[in-house]
Amino acid sequence: MHNYFSSDFKLGILGGGQLGKMMLYDTRKYDIQTYVLDASPEAPCKIACDVFEQGDLMDFDTVVNFGRKVDVLTFEIELVNVDALEQLESEGKKVYPSSATLRKIQDKGVQKQFYAEKGIPTADFTVYAEKYELTEALVRKEWDYPFVWKSCTGGYDGKGVSVIREEEDLIPLPEGACLAEKMIPFKNELAVIVARNVSGEVKTYPVVEMEFHPEANQVEYVICPARIEDHVAEKARAVAKKVSESFEHVGLLAVEMFQTEDDEILVNEVAPRPHNSGHYSIEASFTNQFEQHLRAILDLPLGETESKVGGVMVNLVGDENHEGQVHYQNIGKIMQMPGVTPHIYGKKQTRPFRKMGHVTIVNKDLGEARRIAEEVKKEIKVISRG
Repeated sequence: MHNYFSSDFKLGILGGGQLGKMMLYDTRKYDIQTYVLDASPEAPCKIACDVFEQGDLMDFDTVVNFGRKVDVLTFEIELVNVDALEQLESEGKKVYPSSATLRKIQDKGVQKQFYAEKGIPTADFTVYAEKYELTEALVRKEWDYPFVWKSCTGGYDGKGVSVIREEEDLIPLPEGACLAEKMIPFKNELAVIVARNVSGEVKTYPVVEMEFHPEANQVEYVICPARIEDHVAEKARAVAKKVSESFEHVGLLAVEMFQTEDDEILVNEVAPRPHNSGHYSIEASFTNQFEQHLRAILDLPLGETESKVGGVMVNLVGDENHEGQVHYQNIGKIMQMPGVTPHIYGKKQTRPFRKMGHVTIVNKDLGEARRIAEEVKKEIKVISRG
C-alpha cells in the first residue's frame, strides 16, 4: 500500500530550521528517508536528515533541482519559491501543501482578500500597493488610530506587524505592499491546528490559548486546552475547519484567531505547516503535530488529536541583552521540576528575542502546569557565553 518505510522513498523538506528538525524526529521513528534544503550550513536539521543540501529557498533552479530528487516535497517555512513548486507539480511531483495553497497564504493581502471572498470572519482591512497610498488614506481620515499595519510579504515571528497609534509610527515602516487592519479589542488569542490528508480526511486539534509577551510581540505561553467556554471552543474549531476546506490544503494548517469581547471568532492569519502553537503536542497529545503533518502529506490515516494531559509551552528566546555563542542558564534547575521537557533547537548563536528552543510543562491540572511554566520562565535564561 504505502511503501514509505525502510524503502527507497525520499521525502524532501524545504527549510532546515527547528520545525524541520522536529519533523525529522518522526521520520526517524518511521524510518523514512529525508532530504533537506536550507541556506545555512548550520541549519538545525543538518544533524538529523539523510541528505542535507545548502541552497537558497527563493532561487527557482535550486528548488526545482532539489525537488526532482525526491518523491514528495513539503516545507517548514513559507518563504520559498512558489514558481518552482508550480514547475515541479507540472512535472508530476507531489508537493504538499500545494503551490496554489501557498500562493494564497504567502501574501497577507491575498490571504485577507481570500477570507473576505469565502465569507470567513476576519477584521476589517484595506490592502495598499505602496506605503504612500496608506499615508494618503490617513490624510483623508479613512482610518482611525490605533490600527494595525502589516507588511504583505516576508513577516514572521512578530516582524512585519506594527500597531499604528499616531502618524509618526508610520515613518520607520518599510516601503511596499501592506495592509491596514482594524484593531480588534479581544479577550483571547486562540489557535487551532487542522490536519487534512491527501484523501480529504480532516481532524482538528483542541483550541489553544496564546499569552503574549508585552514588548516582543511574541508568544510567551501556549496553553492547551484554552481556558474558554465549550461553545467558544466548538465555534473556533468549526471556523478553523471552514478555513481548511476553503484553502483545500494538504498537511497542517495553523489557524490563529481572536475571541472578541462578545465571543465572536475572527481569523487573524494562517500558517500551512507545523506551528509554534502546536509544540505542546510532542508531550501532551496522542499524535504530535509533526507526525500528523507526515501522516497527512503521505496520505496515511490521521492520528488521534486529543490531549492525554494538560500542556503549557514556554518559548525560549534570546535574552535581549545578549548576543553570541549561546548558553542555557539554569537548565538543570528546570529539569528538576515535574513534567518539564526542554527542547533545544540547535542554533549556536543567540540574539535578542531569537527563538532558541521551547519548554513543555505537562500536568493533569492545567493551573498547576501554568504555575510551573512561570517558574520555568523565571529560572531559565538564554544568554551568551562570555
